[in-house]
Amino acid sequence: MLSAFAKAFKTPDLRIKIFFTLAIMALFRLGSVIPTPGVSYVNVQECLKTANTGGLFGLINLFSGGALLQLSVFALGIMPYITSSIIVQLLTVVIPRFEALKKEGQSGTAKLTQYTRYLTIGLAILQSTGLVAVAQIEGRIFPNCALPIIPDSSWQRIITMIAVMTAGTSVIMWLGELITDRGVGNGMSILIFTSIAATFPGQLWSIKLQKGWFAFSFIMAVGILIVGAVIFVEESPRRNPVQLAKRPGRTQEFR
Repeated sequence: MLSAFAKAFKTPDLRIKIFFTLAIMALFRLGSVIPTPGVSYVNVQECLKTANTGGLFGLINLFSGGALLQLSVFALGIMPYITSSIIVQLLTVVIPRFEALKKEGQSGTAKLTQYTRYLTIGLAILQSTGLVAVAQIEGRIFPNCALPIIPDSSWQRIITMIAVMTAGTSVIMWLGELITDRGVGNGMSILIFTSIAATFPGQLWSIKLQKGWFAFSFIMAVGILIVGAVIFVEESPRRNPVQLAKRPGRTQEFR
């Protein structure tokens, strides 16, 4: 595996794509820690230290790389885009126009992608509005923390926050498409991995602090076994009997 990484960096075109992907991932993480204008960064950090961040918001915060509870520019993450993609795929079965576009090939797929982008912006506006409205209520996002997250609740400030979060979702969507076109792998999948990997070490260390070394070691061992089992199943050869015209009964191995 290490030799494969070494060969990848020795190839000029592939090396450029890898560094481009890493640069986009770094930019994505930078936007995840920049607070939205109007959010009290100091109060948010104090609430993160003292409040329990479990439950629904904690789960969504995991997929956003910690950006949701910090109310950052990329607070919504890629969830609006994923949701809109699922909705458009389901509508292709219901709406004949979408089904016809899907059968047109590349041109139809491009139109469906454009519809997905428009729906993403609409969902981002709705979700950012709901997030800002919930953040204004003390103790709703951060239980047992009464510090004001949004000190200025004027309508001008609220509109600015909604616009910034919606623009952040648009930038994330653009970054994902850049990785797909010019980088390595699927852009949205890589951004999802980046979000989860950013908070994964901290979550593991919190398990060690709360439960001790035994629970930490047990969870690490179970995780390694699960990853190994998935790789074994995905990469294992499958022997399928194939009847050939000149050699009946011969079995060939297919992966």
